[in-house]
Order: sequence, then C-alpha cells, then structure tokens
Amino acid sequence: FLFTGGEMAAGDCDVIMAPEAQTLNEVDMREAESFKEQGNAYYAKKNYIEAFNYYTRAIDKCPKNASYYGNRAATLMMLGRFQEALEDTQQAVRLDDSFIKGHLREGKCHLSLGNAMAACRCFQKVIEFEPSNTQAQQELGCAKSVLEYERMAESDFEKRDFRKVVFCMDRALEFAPACHRFKILKAECLALLGRYPEAQSVASDILRMDSTNADALYVRGLCLYYEDCIDKAVQFFVQALRMAPDHEKARLACRNAKALKSKKDEGNAAFKDGNYEFACLLYTDALAIDPNNIKTNAKLYCNRGTVNAKLKKLEQAIEDCTNAIKLDETYIKAYLRRAQCYMDTEQYDEAVRDYEKVYQTEKTKEHKHLLKTAQMELKKSKRKDYYKILGIDKNASEDEIKKAYRKRALLHHPDRHSSATPEVQKEEEKKFKEVGEAFTVLSDPKKKARYDSGQDLDEDGFNMGDFDANNIFKAFFGGPGGFSFEASGPGNFFFQFG
Repeated sequence: FLFTGGEMAAGDCDVIMAPEAQTLNEVDMREAESFKEQGNAYYAKKNYIEAFNYYTRAIDKCPKNASYYGNRAATLMMLGRFQEALEDTQQAVRLDDSFIKGHLREGKCHLSLGNAMAACRCFQKVIEFEPSNTQAQQELGCAKSVLEYERMAESDFEKRDFRKVVFCMDRALEFAPACHRFKILKAECLALLGRYPEAQSVASDILRMDSTNADALYVRGLCLYYEDCIDKAVQFFVQALRMAPDHEKARLACRNAKALKSKKDEGNAAFKDGNYEFACLLYTDALAIDPNNIKTNAKLYCNRGTVNAKLKKLEQAIEDCTNAIKLDETYIKAYLRRAQCYMDTEQYDEAVRDYEKVYQTEKTKEHKHLLKTAQMELKKSKRKDYYKILGIDKNASEDEIKKAYRKRALLHHPDRHSSATPEVQKEEEKKFKEVGEAFTVLSDPKKKARYDSGQDLDEDGFNMGDFDANNIFKAFFGGPGGFSFEASGPGNFFFQFG
C-alpha cells in the first residue's frame, strides 16, 4: 500500500484526551502538547527519527493520550517498523475505541505484516463507526484481495504453477511489503523458475526453520550454483539427496554443476599451458552446459575473450566480453579486458567509456592511470595525424621527414593544380597547408615531442591562425625564385629549380 501525505501526516491527528489524562496537571499537558507539535514539524520535514523521539517524549508526559500513540505509529510506519507501529495503534484504540485513525492504522499495520484477516476486522470496525468512510472501504478491499491471492497461491503451488504463485505473491506484497511468509514462498518459486539471485536472500531463512528440508536444501544449492559457488552448491545438492534420495531435480542439478566445473577447470588448465585454441574449445563446451547459469557463463565468456585476445582475434574477444557484461553488468574484469581490446583496435571512445565505468566502480590508481591513458589516446586520435599526412612512420628520421615533406609539398602545391576545377584547387590547397603544418611540427624536436605526448601545441606558441604554408615551402626550397612549375601540356608538369 502507499501512504499519502493527507492520510499519514501526523499533524492531521486530532488530540483525543482519555478521561484519565484529564487528571494530569496543566504543565505536563502543555509540555506534552509542545513535544507533539515539535514531532509534527519533524514529521512534515520527513525527519521521522526526530519525530519519533518527540512523540515518545509526549507519551512519557501524557501516557493516556490516544492521538500521541497514533502519531508515533504513523512515524514508525514510515520507518518500516510495522510491528512496533502495530503495538502503538493497539494501545491507541485501547485508550479510545472511537479513535478512527487508530483503527485505520492498526489495519494497515496488520496488512503490511500479511495478517489480512486481522486487517479486515479493523477496517470493518471503522465502517461500523462510519459507514461512509471511503478510506476504510478501499483498505478493506485491499485486505480481501490479499486473502484471495493467498488462496490462489496455495492452489497454484500444489499444481506446480510457480509463475502464477510468483504473480500472486508479487500482488500480495504490494499490500503487505513486510510479510516474511509471502517473501519466502515467492523466493522458493523464483528458485524453481530459475531466478536464483532474487531467491538467494531468503533461502537461508527456510533452512533455519527446517535444516533437513530437502526442497530448501535444493533451493539453497541452486542459488549457490547460479552464483558460481559450484563446490558449495554440490554440497547442498548432495545433502538434499541424503534427505530425499529420490529428489530428481537435485540429482540433475548436481550432475550439471559437476560437469560445468570440470569443463571450466580443463579450460583454465589449457590456458595456463598456452594451448589457447584448445582452451577456447573447452570454454565453448562449458557455455553449452547450462545457458541459464548467469554468473558462471559471464566468467566463461570473459575467459574465452582473454583467449581470443591472445589469439589476436580482437573483435571476437570484444564480443565475448560484451556477452559477459550483458550477463553481469558489475563484472569489472570483463570491462577491463574489453577496454584493452578497444585500445588495441584504436576504438578509443569505447575504451574511455569502459575505463570510466571501471573507475567509477573502483577508484584505484591503476584504473585512474588506464583511464587517463585512454583519454590521451582519444585526444590524440582526434587531432590531425601529421605522420599520416606525410605518409611516414612515427619513428621516421629527420632525413625521412624532409624527404616526405618534399614529395608531398610538390604533389599538393597550388601552382600544380592551377588549371583544375575550383573544388579540386580548394582541396589541394588544404592538403598543401596540412603538409606544411605537419613538417613544421615534426621537423622541430620540441614541437614533435609535445605532439607525440599528446600535449597542446598552442602552449608552445604554435598558432595555426598565423601559419603560412607558402613561407615554409619557400624556405625549404631556397626562397623566392628558387623553384617553379612549368606546363609541358595539359595535365603535365615538370619542376624547374633556379
């Protein structure tokens, strides 16, 4: 159920004085009322802990005032402490049986705890006092719905229609969020449906109630199996089979768990021996054993991704890591492996995204360094690649840089393309300028070092707005008059030096 501000605001509670309370001295009554008002103020601010404290102080001063218990019950309900709230509501209606809000809140507490029959009685009592009370009528309908969901769940469980049981428990828990009994039944059915992580939190509770329950042992084993704790899972399956030797589901799960562990261990051994092709086959076989085993399969995909990376099958490695992440979005190792593959394939945007995810989750120095490295490579990748513009290797010598500039500058010089279309002239002029830029940077050891390290060249006084490619060209080829293009026919040129 949902509490609305109008229903639950403590300030809406009427001050109802039981006859015994009238014997209190006026000082205590004023102090109690002051504490109540302070509690109301904190309640309005949603500071329920302080509101609880002040309502308690009001009760200490005036223990026979029903509304104070009612207000404290409302606070406890907002804190999710329904059993304590129930005790306060019961005390409130004991002090004043006509306290409508007290009966309503008692009914809500019963309903939250899954006691739908008791809730019905409380809401019916309100309707006896006020037949037109729409809130009580609505809450009574909710309580009756829970009773019906319980009946349907019991019937469907006997039919082994666990999906319907989960549906019924989900609906019942909307009205009874604190009902432990409903949660255990839902968890058992979730386990039987294969939704193991959701069931795991309550599986142990079932065993604490009955440590020899074979079904509970099977459920707990199944949860462990799907959390990749295979050795422990096998122990629970074996224990379940001891309690119930004919438990066929426990027997099948035990067989799958042992097969999966065996294949995974064989794959790991092959990987350690450097037999990557065989390891890849074994991990593939393991993935086919139980497609629903999310945790283990995530690790198998990541392991196979590592193998594919070793085999230089980087795209397949990325795909495997992506499959691992789809199964387990918190799997840091898969993000790291995929990010490295992205780096190796120069997909820097994707690498940065993965490293950011990792660093947000685990803020270690190593992860910070990996992220900064990827960000630097991304930044570098978005700049002009001067090595590519000159057509040279990053380890090119000074002489090789000069030779490359000579070749590219002559190839793209605007005079060479004076008879071309305007579009071609514009494109060649752009390339000519880029060649000049590249040579200016790579021929200067200081600029080249800054460029190679990813630093901004502007900080070194290299302003592209003031750059003139023609000046670079003239300086390289010996100044004005030292070089010219001559046409020997349409499309044919030869170079003449002065």
